[in-house]
Amino acid sequence: MAHRPLAGRTVVDLTTALAGPYATLLLAGLGARVIKVENPATGGDPARGNAPYLGAEGLSLTRQHTDDMSVSMLLRGRNKRGITLNLKHPAGREVFADLVRAADVVVENYSAGVTGRLGIDYAFARAANPRIVYTSISGFGAQGGPGSGKAMDTIVQALSGIMMTAGAPGEPPVRFGLPVADLLAPLYAVIGTLAAVVQADATGEGQHVDVSMLGALTSLVACEPFDAFEEIGLPLRTGTTVPRLAPFGIFEAADGWFALCAPVDSFAHGVLAALGRPELTRDERFADRDGRVTHAAELHALIGEWSAERPLTEVLATLTRHGVPAAPVRGPAEAVRDPLVRDRGEVVPLAHPRYDRAGELYGTGVPIVFSAAETALDEPAPALGEHNAEIYGDLLGYDAERLAALAADGVI
Repeated sequence: MAHRPLAGRTVVDLTTALAGPYATLLLAGLGARVIKVENPATGGDPARGNAPYLGAEGLSLTRQHTDDMSVSMLLRGRNKRGITLNLKHPAGREVFADLVRAADVVVENYSAGVTGRLGIDYAFARAANPRIVYTSISGFGAQGGPGSGKAMDTIVQALSGIMMTAGAPGEPPVRFGLPVADLLAPLYAVIGTLAAVVQADATGEGQHVDVSMLGALTSLVACEPFDAFEEIGLPLRTGTTVPRLAPFGIFEAADGWFALCAPVDSFAHGVLAALGRPELTRDERFADRDGRVTHAAELHALIGEWSAERPLTEVLATLTRHGVPAAPVRGPAEAVRDPLVRDRGEVVPLAHPRYDRAGELYGTGVPIVFSAAETALDEPAPALGEHNAEIYGDLLGYDAERLAALAADGVI
């Protein structure tokens, strides 16, 4: 741990589901001590009840044994210390204040207004520890908004405009299969948290870091000038190809699909050579970029007709030989087993606390490689309240009598 970038930092993790736990997972992978706080009265993070489960007999759709663990928790709970604390209990706020005094960061992803009603908001945390960095991840911002309601990934995708950037004209909106809003907001939350920690080190003052799922995703939609496309008559939704970058898109070979990206002259001319039509590099329709954009449908049709008659291996070998960026379209199971990403620790095996790698599952690693530090997600997810004695006793100094009283009163 001494060689991990965030070694010595402590994070109090009040998050549940995906967006918040992914942020704290990254902080844990960077070496922070992340203390996952779960409510003993509700059975903890709802993700503990997500199917499928992993246990002694491998994967199952329903829980077969008491020590089966949700794959969601196996993935998101790694390298975290698990404690129980009922923040709705009157004594819970006092315990939370002690945790804040021992911490550098608090991360929460409650709906807007909940931390205020519980009495554990930034103002409360700051009173306990002025250096605390208090990060909120929410659907629409920590203050919410008129009619903002509950934020789920699909709701945020719908509001962000991203659903109308995929698919073809006239098709229904396309929901991204990856919960992109739930996974994007945590990245900005981690960036903001670390920036605030650096500032707190310099000034002695913490602050509130406020990240919204809608704002994070919509900001990326705004990275592409879709409004400009619309104004000049370019379609926002172009299906499997991108005419303004032609040749560019997804094409079908005789036995599979491949991606091809050749917007510049050298790549595009390589495509024409691969098709056995080098003379077309002098054709005004395809010689330069503007011509290819104007005649994108013709160019993409030529590629599709050529590739449909050939096996995928031949198509890719021919394109590669002519210097064209191309790759097979892989499924998730194949992609996460690629030795390249596994060797770099960007994808790592998932372990059950008792049954090691039963099921041969893989989960996210920390996709950052440092030259003078290490990262790791090498400890299994905790059982509910597994580290109560370690955190409350060793870190906060609570004696056995106090711990017993807190447990008896339903505080922990």
